[in-house]
Amino acid sequence: MTKIVYIIVVAVLISCGQRGNSGSKIVKTDSLPGQSNMGGNTHIVLVNKTIKFLWREDKYDTELKDTFYSISINDTFCKTITDPERAALGYVATFIGNECEWDGEAKDDRSNLKCKILDALNLGYQCSERHLGFLRKWFKNDTAVQEELKVDNCPTTPNGATIQNTFDEIILTVKGNDIVVSFAANGVNLREGNSWSWTESDHFLFDGDNIRLINKNKSKVKHEHSSKME
Repeated sequence: MTKIVYIIVVAVLISCGQRGNSGSKIVKTDSLPGQSNMGGNTHIVLVNKTIKFLWREDKYDTELKDTFYSISINDTFCKTITDPERAALGYVATFIGNECEWDGEAKDDRSNLKCKILDALNLGYQCSERHLGFLRKWFKNDTAVQEELKVDNCPTTPNGATIQNTFDEIILTVKGNDIVVSFAANGVNLREGNSWSWTESDHFLFDGDNIRLINKNKSKVKHEHSSKME
């Protein structure tokens, strides 16, 4: 009888020890799009990298039977992207067009605008709660960005609009807890025959369960008229 009691006591102690250790384990992981790393038991570790996230290249459209200089996105990287990186890229993409098209007929409340970058990041339609809600959670300690992410400030500009901006290239750089989104962009006013272009680097700081926009380094905007573009 004494031997049986001893075995039971040892088993209980081992079980308690395993439960105690599981609570302190740190899981290092890169999240997939659609998954959230903001749970209390998950610790995100950024990996130093420089990634070309977006670029433009000639693509043949089988329906229109023509070739267009279109956006391409690094889908391989999107499979292992972390949530802080998604937040940084998603913030930048919020305010610059990236081949956004209405998903079917445009709704009266303009709630079904599908944009290439947000789609690749699995953030839903432009200005949706899925999109802005995700960004607000990750920028929760950045009051200036919170103001920018109000629904009234969120643009819903479809591709082909008379006046719009768009990306030519986006490079993501991660070093330690610093995330830098560098991009080249251009804009056009078809009505007036004007165009413009600039480059910019937006610097973010990752702090566990949030990121903050530290600064923006924007080049001088270069303007051209249609007569110079020919």
